[in-house]
Amino acid sequence: MSSPVRLAESAASTELNMLASRATELGDDVSLALTLAVELGRSAPAPGSGRTLHRWDILATLGAADLTAARVVEPHLDAVAILDEAAAAGMPVELEAIGASADSTWGVFAAEGPGVAVRATRSDGRWTLRGTKPWCSLADRLSHALITAHTDGGRALFAVSLRDGALDVPAGTWAARGLTNVPSGPLVIGAASAVPVGPPRWYLERPGFAWGGIGVAAVWHGGAVGVARRLFDHGCDKPEDPLRLAALGAVDTALTGSRSILAASAGAIDRGTAAPALLAARVRGVVAAAAELTLLRAGHTLGPAALALEETHARRVADLTLYLRQHHAERDDLALGTTLVKDGLPW
Repeated sequence: MSSPVRLAESAASTELNMLASRATELGDDVSLALTLAVELGRSAPAPGSGRTLHRWDILATLGAADLTAARVVEPHLDAVAILDEAAAAGMPVELEAIGASADSTWGVFAAEGPGVAVRATRSDGRWTLRGTKPWCSLADRLSHALITAHTDGGRALFAVSLRDGALDVPAGTWAARGLTNVPSGPLVIGAASAVPVGPPRWYLERPGFAWGGIGVAAVWHGGAVGVARRLFDHGCDKPEDPLRLAALGAVDTALTGSRSILAASAGAIDRGTAAPALLAARVRGVVAAAAELTLLRAGHTLGPAALALEETHARRVADLTLYLRQHHAERDDLALGTTLVKDGLPW
C-alpha cells in the first residue's frame, strides 16, 4: 500500500491514508478511477477555500499511489472547481441542457495545436462547436468536458456532452508508453451543441486558471515521491554505499523544496495575496525540476533492473516522464524570465 503525501505536518492523516490505500488498489483501472473522481469532486476543497493545502495533499497522494488514477481525477476536480467558480461569480452554467448531472465525469480540453482549432458560433441563441481539439484525455470514456473555442470576442470556455453524436475520437493515435490507459488524442467536433462557461477570456484570465496549473504540479510532486520511495528502499538495502546515500540526499533536497513551495502556494492562495500567473510559473518550475532530478538520480542509482523487471516502478517512471511534459521547460522559463524583467528585481 502507498503512504499518503502530506505537504504539512498538520495534514489530516486518516482521510489521506484511506485515499492512498484505495488509489493503490485501483492500479490503472480507469473505470474505478472515474468513480473515485466523482466522489472526490463532491468533497475535495476548492482552491482558495481556506483548505487549498488539503486539495494539494489529495492530488499528491494520488500521484504517489498511481499516476493513472491521478491523471483521471485531477482534470475532473479542476472542471468541478471551474463550474463552481462560474456559479459563484453569478454565471451559473446550464448543465441540464447538455445532460450533465452530479454523476457526470469531466475533462478539461484547453490545449491548442498547429493547424487545428475549434470555433464556436451562435445562432438563434444556441452555441455550436466545430473543429478539432488536440490533447483530449479520455474523450472516449468521459461523459462531459469543458472545451475552449475561438469566438469573435476571444477564446471562451464551453461545456459539452461527449456523447453527442457530432463528436468523434479517432482510434490509434496514442502511441505513448506512459499513461497508456489515459489516451490523449484529438477530438473531432462536427457540430456539437454547447453551453458557455463565462464570457470570452474569462477562463484564461481568472485566478483559478493558475490554481489549476498548480494542482497539476501537486500531482507531479506525488509522482516524484513515488519514485523517490523506491530509491529510499534501495538506499536502506546498503546504507554503507555512499553513492546510494548521495542520490538519496540530492533527491531529498529537491523534494523538500518542491514540498515547501506547494505548501506556501496554498497559504498564499487562501490569503488572497498571490499574483496568480507568477506564483503558478514558479511553483510549476520548482516542482518540475525536482521531479526531473528525482527521475535522473533514481535512474542512475537503480540502474536498468528496476526499469526492466519491476512493473510498478517502470510504469511510474514512464507515466511521470510523460506527465512532466505538460511543463514546457525552457519555454516556461522564458515566460517567467520575461515577467521578472518587466516587473523589476524579484529577490
